Order: sequence, then C-alpha cells, then structure tokens
Amino acid sequence: MSTDLSDQIADNAEGVAEATIDGNRVRQHPLRDQIAADKHLATKQAVRNNRTSLGLRFAKIVPPGGA
Repeated sequence: MSTDLSDQIADNAEGVAEATIDGNRVRQHPLRDQIAADKHLATKQAVRNNRTSLGLRFAKIVPPGGA
C-alpha cells in the first residue's frame, strides 16, 4: 500500500459516499478521516526522513583573544 493517499482522496471526493445496488450497500470512509490518515502518514514519513539530522546543537563560543 502506498503511503501517498492524495490521489485516492481526490478520486473519493469526486465520487459518491454511499451506494446501494441490488441490496448490497457500499460506503466509503468519511473524507475527513481519509485526510487525517494522509496527514498522519505524511508526518510519519517526514519524521523517518529527518532522523539523520541532529536537530538542536549546542556549542561553546570563545571570542578571539579571550582566555
């Protein structure tokens, strides 16, 4: 399963939310839940990609000529 759901969300937004054919009922997840899932997966991917950076770095600054 792809972690990028943007195309699927766009397709679902254009289609119907619920349909009944010959007594069989089909319903999609609410669009709000689909968007939340896409944001969650994008955040997880961003965190996974940023693990190599150090984030906050501390350094002691010594002015020239100072001891």
